[in-house]
Amino acid sequence: MSSDDPSDETSKSNRPTWPGGIDAVLTQMEGRRDAITYARGEAPPPADLDLAPLALQIVADPEDDPSEDRPFRSSYHRKRFDLRRELQGQSELVFLNGLLIAHLRKRDFPTHLPALFHRLWAEQGAHLLDTLDPRWLVSAVTTFGDHGLTATQRSVGLALTVLFGTMKLYETERLYSGQPADRPFALDRKAGGKLPLNMDAYSIVNGGLDVNMIGRLWMEAEADPVIAPLAHHLLDLLIHDDRTLFRRLMVMRNRKARQTPEPAPGKRPGNPAPVPAETASLTPETLRWGLVSTIRAPLPVIARFAAHHLELGAQALHIYLDAPEAETAAFLERHPRIHVTRCDDAWWQATGKPRPEAHQLRQAHNATRCLRAVHDELDWLGHIDADEFLLSDRPVAELLSEVSRGHALARVAPVEALANDAGWPVHFKRTHHHAGQKKAVLQEIYPTFGMHLYGGFLSHTSGKVFARTGIPETRLGIHTLKYRGEDASNRAKLEGIHLVHLHAPSWQHFRDHLAFRRTQGSYRARSERKEMGQANLIAFLAGEEGEDGLRMLFDEVCADTPELRARLAAHDMLLTRAFDPDAAVARIFGALP
Repeated sequence: MSSDDPSDETSKSNRPTWPGGIDAVLTQMEGRRDAITYARGEAPPPADLDLAPLALQIVADPEDDPSEDRPFRSSYHRKRFDLRRELQGQSELVFLNGLLIAHLRKRDFPTHLPALFHRLWAEQGAHLLDTLDPRWLVSAVTTFGDHGLTATQRSVGLALTVLFGTMKLYETERLYSGQPADRPFALDRKAGGKLPLNMDAYSIVNGGLDVNMIGRLWMEAEADPVIAPLAHHLLDLLIHDDRTLFRRLMVMRNRKARQTPEPAPGKRPGNPAPVPAETASLTPETLRWGLVSTIRAPLPVIARFAAHHLELGAQALHIYLDAPEAETAAFLERHPRIHVTRCDDAWWQATGKPRPEAHQLRQAHNATRCLRAVHDELDWLGHIDADEFLLSDRPVAELLSEVSRGHALARVAPVEALANDAGWPVHFKRTHHHAGQKKAVLQEIYPTFGMHLYGGFLSHTSGKVFARTGIPETRLGIHTLKYRGEDASNRAKLEGIHLVHLHAPSWQHFRDHLAFRRTQGSYRARSERKEMGQANLIAFLAGEEGEDGLRMLFDEVCADTPELRARLAAHDMLLTRAFDPDAAVARIFGALP
């Protein structure tokens, strides 16, 4: 072995990894960055290129295009040919994205191309997110790091470039361990020794480096409306992929937690949020609860939501109107227990925070803002959506007063409404998990699609939570309460209450909301686990079977039929309750305007 080899045991820290040091690194990096050249008659796309038509134009096989005849006239001709061969069958917008990235990787390029790249993502970002594979998405965010038009675009792009580049390096080396990417290492084979640069090792159980990295990147991206959807989409893919270091560390953390002896009396494991001492004196008569919801919906929808929960005993409803209309706000504000916040441009500007692009982020922001403001008014605050209704067998204040004083949040399990064209639904289904059933029953209940949908639900299965107010350093999310940046571990399960979700109360409702849910909601494409998964299933049916395939899914999984009710009842997964929000509106508000 040569003594110049950095792997030589006699070579230690005085020898650089690359012979020649940083000068050699920079020389190698610059070696492939010569500008793209053009032959006579060739030119890059113009700055004012009309982008919209390109979304409908398909890249053809360049072998069939006479203008692509070889020999290649220029490096531009070669790059164009290679990209079109790789991307054939996709839209011309996808090709344009690839062509701009190829140019912007070079030392020199036409000066208008960074602005065109920015305009492409500003105007057609949704199309690109829906069609590009993860490799091209990473290339796009890298290009923002090099040529972003704002400081946020450059900082987020560079940070994600380093993150994904480092992942590629260490995941490649890990392949030589012989372990597949989704299998974590054993806990009993840890080697000794220092990490590079004498860093302390990451704490498997208590470490927060992984959460802080992803969380800071997510929050940083929120400040720029162009890069935020791309950055959030990539981070969402990352946290749902089971082949990453983050997932392996989480599995190891869970295994280690199971091996850890029970804590001594009086000590709680995990990340408990401190509960105020005054909660011990709460009774069903003194406990005050309310709800917060960020809503973009017509007035009748909001009025039904409000009236139902006012009758249920909510002391306060904090409604954040995501697209405020004066008539809606005025109508709701007539009721003394309804507090309306009009989230218009002026309101967001006054918060000192840019309006997040994703509605989920706006919901979490508003819920957290409300949680911190209502301590003197409420003891518990629930966070649910306008298409969700609490159905309780006993007064909600009574159920919440029975939650142990050691718990900071209480979870309500969801039930999904069966579609009923005759009026308000009266039959609802539970997940196999909440009914205490094995997953195998799903195939009996939903023969075609049961094994592809967790619990047989099209919507979320996590349920929603009530959080105690007055706890510092907490954030109220969509499905959980976070304390100091991590999920609070001292949570309880509320029994005797159900979260009715009117996710697909009719075929028309399902069809009308499909496009939004596939791009921004619960059907968003993301990295799935080994099963086909919800998003991939819907995408497959829409692409291969069209309307008929989607209708078949709806009829088997959502439609209120005697056959489905019988199969659900056989496994204790059917809930039947009558409720009538329209009648509640009449009693609380009288006639709607």
